[in-house]
Amino acid sequence: MKNLLLLVIITSSFVVFSCKVKESDRFRFLTDPIWITDSLLVNGVDATGPGGLLTDFLGDTKFNTDGTGYFGDFEGTWRFNTDETKLVIESDSLPIPITADIKELTSTSLKLTAPLPNLADPLHPYKMRMTFKPK
Repeated sequence: MKNLLLLVIITSSFVVFSCKVKESDRFRFLTDPIWITDSLLVNGVDATGPGGLLTDFLGDTKFNTDGTGYFGDFEGTWRFNTDETKLVIESDSLPIPITADIKELTSTSLKLTAPLPNLADPLHPYKMRMTFKPK
């Protein structure tokens, strides 16, 4: 009986400790710093001036570990795709979720690209590029 109880305790401990989810380097790179915009481009042109498409993204960005965050003037949620090569940002202030390709993610650089709908020409979306550095 004691042997059975000991076996159950050891097995339970093994299961509990082996099931702990390890955060990936990419998750830590994204969530550790507060990021500040370095450049916000649409079709290769600065999009942060008055009336620019990305003006509201200008400033600090923080990806919290619980999947919430702020992105310039927006608050919302974020998530990786399954292989952590894309980042999906959602906010009640955005008309649609932004699904961005992660071009670079290190402890010192975050570079994203994404298409943005072009209401004037739906067949030719805007090409957005956002770069950030740690604050």
